[in-house]
Amino acid sequence: LIWHYVVFAYVCRCVRDKFRDGTCSFSSSLRDDPRGLLSLYNAAHMAAPVEIALDDIIAFARCHLEALSMEGELKSPLAEQVSRAPDIPLPRFPRRLETMSYLVEYEQEDEHDDMLLELARLEFELTRCLHLEELKALSLWWRELYESVKLSYARDRLVESYFWTCGVFHEEEYSRARIMFAKVFGLLSLMDDTYDVHATLEECYKLNEAIQRWDEGAISILPEYLRMFYIKLLSNFDELEASLEPHEKFRVSYAKNAFKLSSEYYLREAKWSNTKYTPSFAEHLEVSVMSSGFPMLAPVVLMGVHDDAAVATAAAFEWATAAGVPDVVIAASGEVARFLNDIASHRVGKNEKDVPSSVESYMAEHGVGEEAALAAVAAMAEHGWRTINRALMEMDPGLLPAARLIVNLTRTLEVIYLGGRDGYTFGGDIKGLVVSLFLDPVAVIRI
Repeated sequence: LIWHYVVFAYVCRCVRDKFRDGTCSFSSSLRDDPRGLLSLYNAAHMAAPVEIALDDIIAFARCHLEALSMEGELKSPLAEQVSRAPDIPLPRFPRRLETMSYLVEYEQEDEHDDMLLELARLEFELTRCLHLEELKALSLWWRELYESVKLSYARDRLVESYFWTCGVFHEEEYSRARIMFAKVFGLLSLMDDTYDVHATLEECYKLNEAIQRWDEGAISILPEYLRMFYIKLLSNFDELEASLEPHEKFRVSYAKNAFKLSSEYYLREAKWSNTKYTPSFAEHLEVSVMSSGFPMLAPVVLMGVHDDAAVATAAAFEWATAAGVPDVVIAASGEVARFLNDIASHRVGKNEKDVPSSVESYMAEHGVGEEAALAAVAAMAEHGWRTINRALMEMDPGLLPAARLIVNLTRTLEVIYLGGRDGYTFGGDIKGLVVSLFLDPVAVIRI
């Protein structure tokens, strides 16, 4: 289906005039075709940065889809699909959540196949059982870790991070990858919060020095309250390496190096915060895209994937790290992550130690107000998505399986930060989604 959208998006610019009448307005027949409007709207979101001709198609389709939804005359399941699309278009919607919705919506289709539906539900529930087993094991691991490191200022968000993980890869064959990704995600979150909200600048320097050394001999240079975290960090990476097959163990070095790189960028932000420095927008973007986590998480996404899937190849790890310079897909994903996060943090309020966000840097540099800056940053997030679209169309086909996992990680951001919320920091914002995904009987979800 996605590749249908890719092709459709490329031809839309050439054929869009067919949707217009003699006055260059969109034809009334299109306005009266909600299913066609929905397909057009979704397809147009596969545009590349140069496809500005699709902007008016998106605006037209969105306007009429919202009007149709408000009128309340559409029947299920089209009504639910139309209602959901303006928030997150289908190409950017996490696959697992879309599946959960479509199981209910498909049943309401006039020509649905009962046997196919029953098999799909069975597969969904069996996969959910596996997810719950993993979540139980991860919860026990996290509780022991969180209580032993005693970093009370750090976010306690294991369930939310696992929700994010299932957005990357939910299939049964990725079980090991999910476990490993969720663990490293949790460790990274503890380090992030230490730099962001608690450590002094001197302590930040010490923590970064220890992270760069990556050996038990560095424990003594750390303040007392960070020593157990450091011990657990090293031991957990050792355990992850031990769980890999001999020919897979090389992968851990990529994850370690990426973790070290994240620490370097967290330290740079800590310097800004402690010196009350307001970076230029370009300077902010250079650092904050790297500190968004995506350059670090790219090799971690691949670390636990079984190599028989032709995903976690040596070439894929080189692509995912690229000597510290992120690939276009990873860099653009980092931009989307940073911009959505900064929009959310600007709306809900910052921590005392937070550096100026990209929104604030844009306001200061361009002399504009809050709403104008928010709109500009949102437009940059949209540009990031279009850059991803173009990169996927142009990249080496052998790297596409790995790249798609990174894009899945980006898709889940759209749900986490929907409408300016921060569903990771404030877990209650996505509690309903989490319960729906892991516990409730299959039903139409509300994002």
